[in-house]
Amino acid sequence: MDTVLDVLKAGIRKFRMEVYPENKDIYTKAASEPQKPHALIVTCADSRIDPELITQSQPGDVFVTRNVGNLVPAYGEMLGGVSAVIEYAVTALKVQHVVVCGHSDCGAMKGLLHPEALEKMPTVKSWLKNAHAALSVANSLAERDEKPSVLMRRVTEENVLLQMQHLRTHPSVAGAMARQELTISGWVYDIGTGEVRISEDGGRAFVPVEIEGE
Repeated sequence: MDTVLDVLKAGIRKFRMEVYPENKDIYTKAASEPQKPHALIVTCADSRIDPELITQSQPGDVFVTRNVGNLVPAYGEMLGGVSAVIEYAVTALKVQHVVVCGHSDCGAMKGLLHPEALEKMPTVKSWLKNAHAALSVANSLAERDEKPSVLMRRVTEENVLLQMQHLRTHPSVAGAMARQELTISGWVYDIGTGEVRISEDGGRAFVPVEIEGE
């Protein structure tokens, strides 16, 4: 265990000696002014996901909350950390956009598809009830003998769309959207390729972000 802590300490030293000095002005400004993030990103706790890196955001640009499966419980069902973050981000920080970001190879989505793997994780199993409707939709749309990889992609996308629906049930979000002060989108990030596909403007399709030269 000490070895892991040593690795973390080495990272801190590198940050303090190399990264911080090169970006001192940015951090100093961030510390001297109230935070004014323009977006809230709800994403997965998966250690391979780095929303600040993916969006190339600076300190103070994005407010982030992470959980298993990038889930947003519908308002009133599981009031807790996720609900508090959403309310604070929208009401106090006045973010202008909320992202629900799923990703490829998601363990939570694998758990939805194979619930027997969750028997020793009852808390995770209960939490994933917030995504059961996405599994039902994915199964209803699946073609006969559909490849597991295709079903996995489908349930990942349906889960993001479902969580966006849940997001709209939160009073702070519903009010801000009605006043045209807030927009939302759903993303799916592919870990292996770096591609980000986005569903926006109420559509169901996830369209890749265009890259110049592609």
